[in-house]
Formats: sequence, structure tokens, C-alpha cells
Amino acid sequence: MRTFLRTGATLAVVAALLSSCTINRDIMFRTPMDYEFDTPMDTARGALVLQANDMIQFRIFANDGFKMIDLVSDNSTREASFLQRTMFNYFIENDGMVKLPTIGRTRLAGYTLREAEAQLELLYADFYKKPFVQLQVVNRRVIVFPGGGGDARSVVLENNNTTLLEVLGAAGGVNPRGNAHKVKVFRYGADGQRLVYQFDLSDIDGLKYADMVMQGDDVVYVQPNPELAREIIADLTPIITLMSSILVVLAVTRNL
Repeated sequence: MRTFLRTGATLAVVAALLSSCTINRDIMFRTPMDYEFDTPMDTARGALVLQANDMIQFRIFANDGFKMIDLVSDNSTREASFLQRTMFNYFIENDGMVKLPTIGRTRLAGYTLREAEAQLELLYADFYKKPFVQLQVVNRRVIVFPGGGGDARSVVLENNNTTLLEVLGAAGGVNPRGNAHKVKVFRYGADGQRLVYQFDLSDIDGLKYADMVMQGDDVVYVQPNPELAREIIADLTPIITLMSSILVVLAVTRNL
């Protein structure tokens, strides 16, 4: 019996060591201590920048948009029909170009919405009298991991200046297991490679980072805190249960 107990204890220790590789396996995107994170160009409230894969809603009017804002017009029915007909969605392709009526393919990626509207008004000035352009992005979303390990959420950017703090709030806030000291943001750079930022939102000094404006396809990852004790116990429980069952069977067998 003693030999069996010693053997069982040895097996339990070996099993614990082998199972340790599964501890905190839900923590992603680990970085070494000396990892050099990217530095955001501007942490203050900025503006949404158009990028590849954006779907934009495009409307154009003549005469500086006079007809659009003439709410006392007698031709209200005809005006509503005009507004509906001139609202279309267009896709910004991987090269940053978008194909628009009359002017064809033009580059919009890298512009803010206001800059893109001004650029298009210049291009359409050859075809319309005092053109007035309206743009809106309709397919922006951010993936948020609040820090619970398996509770990711997709947050639609309904506003053009949605901040990091707002998307965290829309995702339910930082999970009780989440580490507010390590909030990572993954964002596509101009070269198509992911930039990696890390912010400390645990105190008021992090508010300047919380106001960072989100871009489409951003990923916000709150690193979960390790739960070593709970997961070690969870890994060892089946082994302890099996050994206890074997001991019970052996004790019953010896008494027969």
C-alpha cells in the first residue's frame, strides 16, 4: 500500500507539472519584458481616418447643398425623392482607391471625413455648380477583449470620434479578472502591419490614453490577470479524484 501511495504521489506531481502548460491558456498576445510598444502619434481626441475596406455612404448636392437644407420648399415630396436617389454606398478597395460616379477611381484612404469631402468637392466642381458632398462610414467596428479570457465583443463605431473609453464601456467595462495596467490596442499602420500600443488605465493619468479615437478593425485587448491557484486546483482535481477512487477500490478489495 505504501509503495502504491508513493507511486501515486509521484504520478500526481508529474501530472501537475505536465498540466502546468495549460494554466492560463486563455491569455493571448503575451509580450516579453523588454518588448518595445509603438507610440501613438496623438493620444488626444482626433478624427476618424478613412482606410481600406471602409464602406462609405456618399451624397452630393449642387449649390452648396441649398436644396438639401431648404426645409420650406413646396416641393417636399420631390426633394425627399431626390435625397433618397443620391444616397449610395461605395467600398474603399485595398489600394485605398474608391470608384465614384463621373470622376471614377480616386484615393480617399488616409483622409479624414472632412478632408475627403473637401477633396471630392474640388473634383466634382468640374461637373456641378458649387458641389456639396456628405460622407459617412457605415461599417466600422472594433473587437474588444474586456479581460475575462472568453468574453470578446464586437462594438460598432456609430460615431466618427468614438474613443477607447467608450468602446470599453460598450463592451461592459474591464472584466473583474482584467488588468487595467495592461490595455493593448492593435491597429493597422500605413504599411499594412499591425502597430501595438499598451496603455495603463489603472489611474487618472491614463485618461489621456482613454480618449484615443478608435479606427476601424482596431482590436482592444485587456490582459487577464493570472489565476494560478484556481487553475492548478482545477487541473489536479481529476487526478486526485481518480487516486481516491483507486484507494477506495483497493480498501474494499482487501476487506473482502
